[in-house]
Amino acid sequence: MSTSDFRDLEVWKKARQMTIALYELTDKGPLARDYGLRDQMRRAAVSVCSNIAEGNERNSDKDTVRFLYMAKGSVAELIAQTDIASGVGYLTAEEASKLTQAGEEVARMLGGLIKYRENSA
Repeated sequence: MSTSDFRDLEVWKKARQMTIALYELTDKGPLARDYGLRDQMRRAAVSVCSNIAEGNERNSDKDTVRFLYMAKGSVAELIAQTDIASGVGYLTAEEASKLTQAGEEVARMLGGLIKYRENSA
């Protein structure tokens, strides 16, 4: 159940920062020209923010948790795509590491929020 505006959630703020960083990263270099991978990465990152927001607005903890799990799945998708982008030389090791670390941090935060909400139900 929503306890606050989704924009007040620390996990949403971190996911937003990660998404903005990803947009900046995919706006240059060879990844900017690989429209398929670039767009898929962007969709995954936006999905994280969107599912956190939508879940927070649901009327039950069960619904909220479902959307938080979807957000967590989108983080995993983004991390996998980051590994692929790095493997084909679209991202430097440092760029990929920063993006992966941001994703892992968001995933940990989502995991904590999921546990909290599951125990509230």
